[in-house]
Amino acid sequence: MRAADLRHTIHVNRRYHYVGPAEIRDQTRAGSPGHVISDQNDLADWLQKQAAEDRAEPFTFVVDVRGNLRLAPQRSEHVACAGGAPVLSAGEISFAWDGTRWLVSEISNQSTGYCPDVQPWTAVKAALLRAGIDHPDAFTRPIVFRRCPRCRQRNIVKDDDFACGVCQAPLPRIWNVDQPD
Repeated sequence: MRAADLRHTIHVNRRYHYVGPAEIRDQTRAGSPGHVISDQNDLADWLQKQAAEDRAEPFTFVVDVRGNLRLAPQRSEHVACAGGAPVLSAGEISFAWDGTRWLVSEISNQSTGYCPDVQPWTAVKAALLRAGIDHPDAFTRPIVFRRCPRCRQRNIVKDDDFACGVCQAPLPRIWNVDQPD
């Protein structure tokens, strides 16, 4: 993908704002986001600094509004990884060593703080391509988030059951999680 194509891909993506609990957002220190991964060497250096048991678990990731892939340990909040800012995507990511380099083995949009749609894969793909990191063709574990129009509860849709887990109201088929609690 050419640089111009990468820029175009990033600019057409929706920006997701934090919609999770205010107390978590308020604990976030602005200006101290997750580590930017700019290339394969950067990824290898960052992973080397993580404990071996942590490398076996998924990491927290965001793609910031500039299209940068940012990583943080799994127990980190996505809003902290993003430095409190909006994102183009957020989720969890796992890496595997193929004998010569690190590659993405699993990736999801699982972030209950940003509740991104599955569409931001294009932003993730662009960030991974820019960093030279091999990856799957899509989220390996896509999560469908919806907000209930009746009770405002955020939901994860499972087994294509678009009913609110709290009040059983029908959930919209299109992404609608754009309001904070």
